[in-house]
Amino acid sequence: METFPASGCRFCHEGAKMVLFITGVCHRSCWYCPLSRERKGKDQVYANEHCISSPDKAIAEARNMRAKGTGITGGEPLGVPDRVLSYARRLKEEFGPGHHIHLYTSHAPSEKELSELLGVIDEIRMHPPVSCWKEIGTSGYLRSAELASAMGFETGFEVPALPEIDLLIPALPHLHFLNINELEWGETNAHEMRRKHLALEDSIHNAVEGSRAWCRNIVKNENVYFCSSAFKDSVQLRNRLIRTAETTARPFDEISDEGTIIYGRIEGALSVPEAVRELGTGMYEEREGALETAWWILFERGDEIEGRKSIIERYPNRGIIVEVTPLR
Repeated sequence: METFPASGCRFCHEGAKMVLFITGVCHRSCWYCPLSRERKGKDQVYANEHCISSPDKAIAEARNMRAKGTGITGGEPLGVPDRVLSYARRLKEEFGPGHHIHLYTSHAPSEKELSELLGVIDEIRMHPPVSCWKEIGTSGYLRSAELASAMGFETGFEVPALPEIDLLIPALPHLHFLNINELEWGETNAHEMRRKHLALEDSIHNAVEGSRAWCRNIVKNENVYFCSSAFKDSVQLRNRLIRTAETTARPFDEISDEGTIIYGRIEGALSVPEAVRELGTGMYEEREGALETAWWILFERGDEIEGRKSIIERYPNRGIIVEVTPLR
């Protein structure tokens, strides 16, 4: 089994960490930030892909995916410290102290800030902006990391892969871990990527060409972990979707190898078609003004079923729609 310098990464690898996006507001304007336009700068909370309004909604999403832990991210989570504590405490109360919670921040938390997080947050992942990497040895980030470690937090840095990454080598003896995320192209950083003459590595993932090579030296250190864009897409996200689908899928939903669910949708039917009714109780559902059922019945007996028919593929638990295939 693969080992990770940061404890929280083990649960992410399993797809067992809920992503709690606590706010899209951040005081920094890092050129490489990959946040979407939908979330960037907006003070909204998401549990995985679902916009939520309370800690209880987060609990429900954690249950749906059988979460073993939570990663609190943003935006800048420590810009809304009371909200962080409210959600984190509720998660610990519901799932117990073994529910591992890690927190991302671009702050260098003070002793007072850290003391408020004690007993609620297990692991702190600081993001020192690239502008301070050259002086990382004397920066507030290293002092904060040492203080957090002394207080009992598992502490490290998490940063994107950038050409200047080796400037962080002097910090490694003072950290439990350094996580490096492969630099990713996004809709809000595309202009800066082009201005810096960067390009996509391939047409499948969002990885920036060359970002892995920039890290070839620093990753030789045992407390450094490189997280690729492909891993996030093909392993981490997939495993999380499968966990959620296994808990929330209806009897007629088919779970794909990627963790999405596939079902049929009928719009405009005046009543439940006999071909669908014959499938039995639990094999169809009226939802959002349409009838949802097993996708294959629309192929096998579609000529007996009136209305507009389509095959839907989406993330589980009414998540993002991936594809809609109309049927004649």
